[in-house]
Amino acid sequence: MRDSFWSNIFKHEDQMQKTIIDRLKRVHLFADLADRDIKKIAQITHIRTYEPGETVFYQGEPGAGMYIIESGMVSIVLDLADEDRLKLTDLEEGDFFGELALLDESPRSAEAIAQTPCTLIGFFRPDLLNLLERIPRLGAHLVLELSRIVSARLRNSNDEVQQLKIQLLRRDSKETS
Repeated sequence: MRDSFWSNIFKHEDQMQKTIIDRLKRVHLFADLADRDIKKIAQITHIRTYEPGETVFYQGEPGAGMYIIESGMVSIVLDLADEDRLKLTDLEEGDFFGELALLDESPRSAEAIAQTPCTLIGFFRPDLLNLLERIPRLGAHLVLELSRIVSARLRNSNDEVQQLKIQLLRRDSKETS
């Protein structure tokens, strides 16, 4: 007779690993990797859980890594002067954030706060650096893909800033006319 207590533990761990692998496959950073490479990355990820209102990371603290939302919702919030806060966006299942921290340890530019119970998959800079040493091909692929993602987001931000500048210039020119 099998001891169901032990078999359930191992079944749960195996199912969790499959869930992480499935989630990683749907994240742009990992999407074009072979299954064997995704399994290697899944082995070095970290599961974190957060309650509503709990802070994932604070604005200004050194970046440590990125997070992929397995379940729940996370808000990205900017702390402004005089204790004002500006919600930049809400992120949901499958979204990821904090990827710049994989490239450098600059201070976080905003705060991440769980809005609902959340399960996040963490992928941290020391793990990426270790991967670069152990499996240079895979690590270099991830760094290149990160660069593409960061470049695309930067281009998008530049476009938004240009549109805002144009709107401000038009408004200012109408007010002075």
